Amino acid sequence: MARKPNYKFERMERDRAKAAKKAEKERVKREKSDQGKESDATPAADPVPGDAER
Repeated sequence: MARKPNYKFERMERDRAKAAKKAEKERVKREKSDQGKESDATPAADPVPGDAER
């Protein structure tokens, strides 16, 4: 015998999965962006002290 469908629960599960996937993509995007900012800022922010005198 087939089970009785629980549409509200199924909808909530789909929405929860969609939100989790979206949050994960946003987290990866943010981490990638932060890495890019760090690598761009590092060479300009830390000049080697002896290079200007040579």
